[in-house]
Order: sequence, then C-alpha cells, then structure tokens
Amino acid sequence: MEVRLAKTAGFCFGVQRAVDMVYNKLGTENIYTYGPIIHNDEVVDELSKKGVVILNTVEDILNAPKGTVIIRAHGVPKEVYCAIDKAGHILEDATCPFVLKIHNIVKKAKEDSYIVIVGDENHPEVIGIKSCAGDESVVIKDKDEAELFLKKESNKHKKLTIVAQTTYNYNKFAELVEIFRENCYNIVDVMNTICNATKQRQLEAAELACQVDAMIVIGGRHSSNTIKLYDICRKECANTFFVQTAADIDVSRLKDFDTIGITAGASTPKKIIEEVQILCQN
Repeated sequence: MEVRLAKTAGFCFGVQRAVDMVYNKLGTENIYTYGPIIHNDEVVDELSKKGVVILNTVEDILNAPKGTVIIRAHGVPKEVYCAIDKAGHILEDATCPFVLKIHNIVKKAKEDSYIVIVGDENHPEVIGIKSCAGDESVVIKDKDEAELFLKKESNKHKKLTIVAQTTYNYNKFAELVEIFRENCYNIVDVMNTICNATKQRQLEAAELACQVDAMIVIGGRHSSNTIKLYDICRKECANTFFVQTAADIDVSRLKDFDTIGITAGASTPKKIIEEVQILCQN
C-alpha cells in the first residue's frame, strides 16, 4: 500500500500561534480561553488537563476570578473585549492576523458600503466579523442565499464590499462573486480574504484526491476548514473518510486500496497526522 501525505497538512500559522500563546501562559494563575482556542478536541482536552478553563459567555468572563483571558484564533465580537476589560482580566489576543485584517477591512468599508460576508453565520470567526461590520451587513453562505438577497431590488443598487471567511471554499467564493457582479447595478468591491494557506491546502487536497484510491481527511468535527476539505476530496474521490484520530479508522477497509492520500485541517496536530500515517503504512 502506498500512502501519500499532502504537503500542506496540519497546523497553520494562526493556529500554531494561538496554541503557543496558551502553552506559554501555563503555570500562571487562572488561565482562560474564550471558547475553545482551536477546533480540535484533542488539543482542547490536553489544555484542560493542564488547568486551562474555557469561558463561553460574557457572563462567564464577568464571573470568573481574575486571571488571563486568551482570545481564540477565530476572533470574537467586540463585546467580549469590553467584558474582559470590565472584569479586570489580563487580555492575550490570539486572533489570527488574517482574521484581524478582515475586521479592519469591514470597519473601514462600512463607512460607505453595505458589507457582504461570505461564510457560515454561526462560525465564531464570522460572528466576530459581523460584529465589526455592524447592522449594514449580511452573511451569505451559498448561491441560494445570494440570489435571495439580490431578489430585493433595493439591494441591487447598494455599494457592496464583499469579504470571505478565511476558511471558505475558494471556488465557491468565486462563483458567488460572479453572481453579485452580474446582478448588482452599483460598485462591487471584492476583497478575497480567504487565507492563502487555506487555498493552497484545498488545491493540494483536490489534486491528491484525484490520484489515489482513497482519501483520509483528519480534523475536528466542528472544524470549518476540515469539513470543506472533506467536501472537496469527496468530489474527486468516492472513498473519502473523515476522521478525528487514528482510532476512528476502520483498518479492515484500508486493505481494499492500493494508494491512500492523507490531508488534515488547520487545527490538526502533527502527532495525530503521524499516527494516522503509521497506521495506514502498517
């Protein structure tokens, strides 16, 4: 059996930076993260065992004993920053710089544009972006929602600034942008804010999936970028499997394949990827 690993697999820059920030604080009193620092259960569980506590609401922040609150890689709404300051906590901001770039774009653009955020409205990154964009903004996740937005004649005449969730599917974003350009009568300012690492990861995964008998996509079940990787691979390779760890793999099924490709989401630790590789090779 031949096992091929995608070049771009595992922790991206923003995730590695966020995890390092938490580990660097271990040993100090009362370490908190606002929400899971990244979307990977194994990493979150390990940090929990080391004493890191997750705060999930503004009320949690206000009620927690004073300590250090680390903002997760996805970013947070502005009211979270206010609560941290009000409670007297030390703030450590691990928001990915590429996400902060989107925050700055929409803050400036909202002065004279209606903001269209392409992504999942329930994803923490998008919630943070929407908070910066204000009321004159909308979140659109797919073609149907884009067409529904454009059915309102008034929306066709708005000056639009379009941004994307950093982990959104690059090809789908291009399709949505084309829909807006064809149907809007005013200026459409497109800011392709999909992370370059995400785009590269998706292109590599698609190429690899075309070359193998089976694909294994490793990552957290709640990881947006991993789910998109799975969808991309599934289109190119019918035998695509989504796993969180090596324990999720049905070894007996692997015997049916001569070549197996492996890719992993941006929140997947190197250790888990290596364990999956070893299992496939043996």
